Amino acid sequence: MFKKRIVVKVGTNVMTNRNNRIVGPILKNLVRQIAYLYERDIITILVSSGSAIAGKEVLGGSDEKNPSVRRQIYSSVGQPRLMRHYYTMFHDFGMRCAQVLATKRDFAPGKYRQNMINCYEGLLREGIIPIANEDDAVSLSMSMFSDNDELASLVADLVNADMMIMLTDIDGLYTGHPNDPSSELLHHVRPHENVEKYVQASEKGEGEGRGGMESKLKIAKQTASKNIPTYIANGKNDDIILDILNGKTIGTKFSI
Repeated sequence: MFKKRIVVKVGTNVMTNRNNRIVGPILKNLVRQIAYLYERDIITILVSSGSAIAGKEVLGGSDEKNPSVRRQIYSSVGQPRLMRHYYTMFHDFGMRCAQVLATKRDFAPGKYRQNMINCYEGLLREGIIPIANEDDAVSLSMSMFSDNDELASLVADLVNADMMIMLTDIDGLYTGHPNDPSSELLHHVRPHENVEKYVQASEKGEGEGRGGMESKLKIAKQTASKNIPTYIANGKNDDIILDILNGKTIGTKFSI
């Protein structure tokens, strides 16, 4: 049995460059860290964005006028492409991974939630890395997650995770805009602290992703209040996950 379970959410802005192209070495580095932890009896559940952008790369564009249908098209095309990347990379490290797509309904109390628990627990017992994403191809508006930050939090609660890490393209929550020299990075926030006032000042634009810092702050507080320490950190730093697990003062930690 593994000593710890962690949930790592990687956003679209982490895995893409300024031209909104997926950067393979960034994904490879992410998988490398997960493989390192695996050898130390720490198993990771990966919540990965990127299916829509992966589909957009293939199609280039779409004549579909309806934004929801257009997203369904991109995600349907991109999801297998994204998983092919992950499958190959995990295979290179001698590991196995599996795709777990879900809608919000799957976390509702009762048979749907129990079915999800059975799925995750079965994969984790086998040492298989679950890769979770929203099932964008079939999600209705009323059953959509606000973003994958929310999905990650629900998964962390579902599997009784020891920690959740939300990887983005900035170092954490700042007291102002990240590029402002007078801004300070907040290293520790408690769920009851009023830090929402910093969000608008720190927001730098989220590119292709749905979730901004406001969403991350809300989800991080909610998750931490369930006694699951949660981090917001820069996923483009080489050893960010390992540094957090090794107790380095990095990113913004949310805990009781």
